[in-house]
Amino acid sequence: MQRPETPRRPPSTVSATPSIVPIPRKERRGLFATLTLLPEVTHPRDYSNKTKWILTAQVALAGACSPVGSAVVMPALLEISRDLNSTPTIANLSVAVYMLSLAFFPLWWSSFSETLGRRTVYIISFALFTLFAILSAVATNIAMLITMRVFSGGAAASVQAVGAGSIADIWEPKERGRAMGIFFLGPLCGPLIAPIIGGVLTEAFNWRATQWFLVIYGGVVLVFLTLFLPETLPRQQTDAHRRAQQATHEDLHRVSTRQSVQQKTKRSVVILRHWFIDPLSIVLYIRFPAVFTTVIYASISFGCLYFLNISIQETFGREPYNFSTLIVGLLYIPNSLGYILAALFGGRWIDHIMKREATRAGRYDEKGKLVFQPEDRMRENAYLAGFLFPGALLWYGWTAHKGVIWIVPMIANFFFGIGSMLVFTMATTMLTEFMPRNASAGIAVNNFVRNIFSFVGGVVAEPLIRAIGNGWLFTILAAIAFITCVASVYSMKKFGPKWRVAMQAKMRS
Repeated sequence: MQRPETPRRPPSTVSATPSIVPIPRKERRGLFATLTLLPEVTHPRDYSNKTKWILTAQVALAGACSPVGSAVVMPALLEISRDLNSTPTIANLSVAVYMLSLAFFPLWWSSFSETLGRRTVYIISFALFTLFAILSAVATNIAMLITMRVFSGGAAASVQAVGAGSIADIWEPKERGRAMGIFFLGPLCGPLIAPIIGGVLTEAFNWRATQWFLVIYGGVVLVFLTLFLPETLPRQQTDAHRRAQQATHEDLHRVSTRQSVQQKTKRSVVILRHWFIDPLSIVLYIRFPAVFTTVIYASISFGCLYFLNISIQETFGREPYNFSTLIVGLLYIPNSLGYILAALFGGRWIDHIMKREATRAGRYDEKGKLVFQPEDRMRENAYLAGFLFPGALLWYGWTAHKGVIWIVPMIANFFFGIGSMLVFTMATTMLTEFMPRNASAGIAVNNFVRNIFSFVGGVVAEPLIRAIGNGWLFTILAAIAFITCVASVYSMKKFGPKWRVAMQAKMRS
């Protein structure tokens, strides 16, 4: 018996199905919501594919902001240390603490996004990013620069927590891997152009020009988000939270009229705890084995990336290479080309793997649709990545250590880009599916751990390279990465379903 053909939807900005109802302009959610040119709808996953890709591209552009802010100063670190009467190690610290801010601030952005909505968080955070970038550009000493960059990175970090949640809002699981890969092109390809721009601006003007570039970038992104990004958080989530808040406030109000100042103080404490303390509880999600396994695998990959970034700047600006600031900036291109290749094909691959595993297991719902499980995404793609990027680290480490012609370690970096991108896309997609009702919290946990790793990498990479050399440093990192890969993939395949069921039961209770 042949299945009836599914009718095609007409190409429009809003999908023409009976369930799609654009929200009236005055009822749209989010800051300055009446300014949006794309309408908010009742069910964001029913947008047309054209609109989904427009929204995905915007989030990817915003997501590139924090890594661009980190990488654009890489070629200028030596000039920063000279201009602000500091040392190269302290100048490197400005990059490291920037990454540390990316670990902590997403905890609050994630919590705020589940209550205030995605749009409000994007607009507030990018307004703050632009402000702190201005203050970084006019910094008069290294302490002021480091402080302003902490706040600048913390503001841009909103997309690290909220961006993947936005993707999960609009894409069905069977398409999400590809969309997540495109989204990650922004954050991971920021280092493709940022060091080049940083090198050019530093040579043509000075290091402050790199910060003025960030001011312009943040301002442009802010305008795009204000005009073209409607709220995508499902309405029932914000409505449920609003009802719960109103009930709590009404109860406290009734009591306060009877018991005066004491209960008003209690109300203030409840509100302060909700906004400033409760977001820290997001870190506790890492106690679940499924989340821990996924996050650790991705975090080690991300930490290795920052060891590699510091090594490029440290190794190729000195003997035997002695490359100029601009040329050092160009050396970040090969791994970014690997990111692009893996993003274009890796996302589709993990979607295919998930569908294949569901079909093999015969998992269908009552409507005959495949039932997808997040642990199915960690299969041969994870093994390939686990061999590819540790091998590339060995290759890079020893060829750079021996002073081999520059093209040889750069080819290794290309393969590192492919392998690490496969890991990032897989892990992020899995986390949104392990925690479908709180996707941004899962991403915030991932960002917290991986940016702690990158902070450590930014602080210790230069001293370790000087102490033991690139060869032995990257041999150690490759061994850790390979062991983590094998342990993660094996344990997820063997215990993943049991872990997921136990986690969901615990979260429901």
